Amino acid sequence: MAKQNVSEQFVDILVRAGVKRLYGVVGDSLNPVVDAVRRNAAVEWIQVRHEETAAFAAGAEAQITGSLAVCAGSCGPGNLHLINGLYDAHRSMAPVLALASHIPSSEIGLGYFQETHPELLFQECSHYNEMISNPQQMPRLLQTAIQHAIGRGGVSVVSMPGDIASQQAPEKSIEHALVTSRPSVKPGDEEIEKLCRMVDEAKRVTLFCGSGTAGAHAEVMAFAERVKAPVGHALRGKEWIQYDNPYDVGMSGLLGYGAAYEATNECDLLILLGTDFPYNAFLPTDVKIVQVDVRPEHLGRRSKLDLAVWGDVRETLRALTPRVRAKTDRKFLDRMLKKHADALEGVVKAYTRKVEKHVPIHPEYVAAVLDELADDDAVFTVDTGMCNVWAARYLTPNGRRRVIGSFSHGSMANALPQAIGAQFTDRNRQVVSMSGDGGFTMLMGDFLTLVQYNLPVKVVLFNNSSLGMVELEMLVAGLPSFGTTYKNPDFAAVARAAGAYGVRVEKPKQLEGALKDAFKHKGPALVDVVTDPNALSIPPKISADMVTGFALSASKIVLDGGVGRMLQMARSNLRNVPRP
Repeated sequence: MAKQNVSEQFVDILVRAGVKRLYGVVGDSLNPVVDAVRRNAAVEWIQVRHEETAAFAAGAEAQITGSLAVCAGSCGPGNLHLINGLYDAHRSMAPVLALASHIPSSEIGLGYFQETHPELLFQECSHYNEMISNPQQMPRLLQTAIQHAIGRGGVSVVSMPGDIASQQAPEKSIEHALVTSRPSVKPGDEEIEKLCRMVDEAKRVTLFCGSGTAGAHAEVMAFAERVKAPVGHALRGKEWIQYDNPYDVGMSGLLGYGAAYEATNECDLLILLGTDFPYNAFLPTDVKIVQVDVRPEHLGRRSKLDLAVWGDVRETLRALTPRVRAKTDRKFLDRMLKKHADALEGVVKAYTRKVEKHVPIHPEYVAAVLDELADDDAVFTVDTGMCNVWAARYLTPNGRRRVIGSFSHGSMANALPQAIGAQFTDRNRQVVSMSGDGGFTMLMGDFLTLVQYNLPVKVVLFNNSSLGMVELEMLVAGLPSFGTTYKNPDFAAVARAAGAYGVRVEKPKQLEGALKDAFKHKGPALVDVVTDPNALSIPPKISADMVTGFALSASKIVLDGGVGRMLQMARSNLRNVPRP
């Protein structure tokens, strides 16, 4: 058997870990690794136009598959471009390995051309960040990096000088075992007993759910039924917990709706399930709070806890539910369900009143039609900003759809790159990028990646020629909007010039047909929808101290833009309330 160089061994280990592709931009110090990929039929090199896209795409792939995904950048500026997407992947707990190739090892520390220090740059957005400075470190260092990314959920970064990548690899005497999945974590019996007593003593229990409830829908529903608890959720919990949920009271936070805020603030016991919800202004200060999370460092960092439970949501509830006494009093649950339905009735008119005639088009209407037409197992990638609002209010989860965005890191320009990674996992699954014009144009070059690989991603562009969320923040803070408007081209014409399907929609009656035609198209497509930049309504009494960054520090909801099919869900749940 011919001896391998370090790059070949590096790629072989990735293949053994289940990696199917590497996203990146080729160049100088990275060339030996790219050449090793070229010669290995089990893995593919995905050439993007910007390394930030590579990191976002890898993060989305990891979130869809639950498996390790890989991105790479050449020395200095090349791998530096990865950092924003890596922050997003790390904060989303997506298992991603980043290869940051480096300048020649003999020149490190001497101010060489393109020199940076990856071991410092990526420290905050990774669980593991080390450099291969000697071939003898292979394969152990790479295996350690993989195990950190998968085992802890997040990013590992391996730096490797180009000259090291070309050297002969050490002989492989044994095949080391690799971690490829995470174990479940069950809390100790003492914590379960304490939680059981707290639940039994409480008259009004509310559950607030985050992305940590993935895979635990049945357990959450069973527990909610046993203790007659309303169930609210954070944005990242929406896709996992809102569907088939007769206890649903909506979402809390700036983008929230319904009775989630009231349910979390009017209970005796609030149980936070798998959520690192950052906006503590929405969390109560005068009720007992329990938090259940698989990552102990999350426990108690948002609010004062009466009990911290380290464990998976599913394992925790499986142990807890049989032990708690079944509650029979539904008064609190039924009152919250009615508040939820009433709240949604009050805002639904925002997108049902004359929408077929309103020009520019209501973005709420676009989101509602998109929700109706998209596949039942579609993957939606959502740009940060107003697209987050429309996704939160209008996309209907069902247990099969996925909704991915930069929900924890809050980066612009995430939707298109994430759609690339999502589509590569399955070319036959519908992937829809809900892009804002600001985010789309920031990394618009990678629309060409869709064309190059004939990826059938459908980009639905909410084109209001402004940074809508930023404008809202300025208005709420009492500032005149400034620097928030764009002069945009006809994006559909740009798409057609690039070799993709493109259509521009300026009137509501054109929308449904345009979306249907784009969805039928076999390759990449862009639907440029000109939307109303004044689609927001601001409550008359709101002060500057209510907004800090992306968080509303008060119970009032700033955005009053309808709720789509969620009203029907609330009405259905309300019909299940027993009548006296």
